[in-house]
Amino acid sequence: MNSDKLLDIAINTAQQAGKEVMSYYRGGNFTAEMKADDSPVTSADLASNDIIMDRLKSLTPDIPIISEEVGVLPLSQRNNWQRYWLLDPIDGTGEFIIGSGDFAVNIALVENGWPTIGVIHAPDHRLTYYAQTGLGAFKDNQQASRKISVAPYREERAVKVAVSRRQELELMGQYLNKDFDFEYIALGSCSLKNCLIAEGGADCYLRIGPTGEWDTGASHCIIEQAGGRIFDAEFNPLSYNNRATLMNPDFITLGDQAFPWRKIIRPHKATRTL
Repeated sequence: MNSDKLLDIAINTAQQAGKEVMSYYRGGNFTAEMKADDSPVTSADLASNDIIMDRLKSLTPDIPIISEEVGVLPLSQRNNWQRYWLLDPIDGTGEFIIGSGDFAVNIALVENGWPTIGVIHAPDHRLTYYAQTGLGAFKDNQQASRKISVAPYREERAVKVAVSRRQELELMGQYLNKDFDFEYIALGSCSLKNCLIAEGGADCYLRIGPTGEWDTGASHCIIEQAGGRIFDAEFNPLSYNNRATLMNPDFITLGDQAFPWRKIIRPHKATRTL
């Protein structure tokens, strides 16, 4: 099956899952609990996961799947996978619970250790972001689809930093060079902040704290195809499916590579789980 067909499957599957998520969201008829890692999960997360898993297993039975909401196989059983689907059934579950609308369904295809297809569907915003290696990155608002790219560097303007509504700016600020001017833009889920950078609405995002590979896989493809990059906090590339854990280190999402990022952001020892 060619990449264009796989992209169509990923987009349609994410949108189908989004419809199911919205049935829980609009009615408020969902349950929520805390997982062992102290992150929230709802019945909407699990329903979205079921739809995505069922569709992908049916349409692409030869491609294995890694999902946040399914137990992960040991590295010895998955490290030889040439390609696999990487899922976050709802990125921004906390935003879903509080009703902000800033949540999304994330589906990525990872090939030879790198995301080559990324789809992020934000059902409450009626937006779908998608990308494919060599094709570019796009934003679809249900009326039209347009190609997107990161905002160009201009020395005279402030650097726009995407932040969480509940992020401690003091914690993040210690890694920003105060010789530069910054403008902070608050948004919900990790993937939507990355998409904001991909479409030129912000320039960078510093994620300090735990995330999984499913949090970055889809937006990683979108960012790169839009002209940006994602690194760990020491400016090393992120990796996929080559460690026992699927937890990411701290990471930074960067827009236009013409910015002097190594002067703007101070590298620091990235938190890693081995």
